Amino acid sequence: MIKRRRVILYGKSVILGTVGASLTPLSDLEIVALSPPLPDVEALEALAPDVILFDVDLGQPEPIFTLLRDHPNLLLVGINPENEQVKLWSSAEGEVLTVKDLLQLIMKPL
Repeated sequence: MIKRRRVILYGKSVILGTVGASLTPLSDLEIVALSPPLPDVEALEALAPDVILFDVDLGQPEPIFTLLRDHPNLLLVGINPENEQVKLWSSAEGEVLTVKDLLQLIMKPL
């Protein structure tokens, strides 16, 4: 059985909703939408996310970045709703991507 990748969407922007709608039909993904306020680190960790996508206009939510420090394989993606630019964080650095690259990145084998 193939492990489904859990993707958390945090925010309310149209672009984040569009990305979520594009991902929802993919059977390899389980989509969990969260609206502000963000749960604390323990509650977020209990959701066991593989990927977190969030609106960068919400700032850099501390619980998400704390989770990244504790789980270096977590894929953390900030989406700027103004220019549709995407920024990727790993445990070491950030990288800027286009929205078009996002799906390939999320679907990358575990």
